[in-house]
Amino acid sequence: MRIAPMTLLLALFLVACADAGDPAETVEKYIQAKVEGDAIQIRALLCSEMESVLERESRTFESVSGVSIEGMDCQQEGESSVVRCQGKIIALYGTEETEFPLVSYRVVKEDGEWKWCGEAP
Repeated sequence: MRIAPMTLLLALFLVACADAGDPAETVEKYIQAKVEGDAIQIRALLCSEMESVLERESRTFESVSGVSIEGMDCQQEGESSVVRCQGKIIALYGTEETEFPLVSYRVVKEDGEWKWCGEAP
C-alpha cells in the first residue's frame, strides 16, 4: 500500500497539533500521585525545573496514614498557565487529622505535554 505524500504530510501535521491534554487533569493526576507516593508517575508529570524536588514530592505523605483527597476539582484559569484547585488532602498524623487545602498550581508545556511546576503565586 502506497501513501500519497500529501496524506502523509497532513497526518504528521495533525499529530503535531494534537491536544497535549488538559492542564487541570495533569494537576489532578499529580496530586493523586503525590498522595499515593507514586514516584514514577510524579516524575512523568513533573516539569524539568522541579526535577530536584522529586524525592521530597514522592515522600511527602510516606510516614502518614489515612491519606485521602476530598472534593478535588481543578480548572485552568482561561488560557493561562495556572490551574486553580478546590478540595483538600486529609492526612492522619497519629490520632490527629490534618487538612491541606488545594491551591493554585503552575503548569508548563514540555515535550508537547502539560507538566506540574509548583504552586502558583
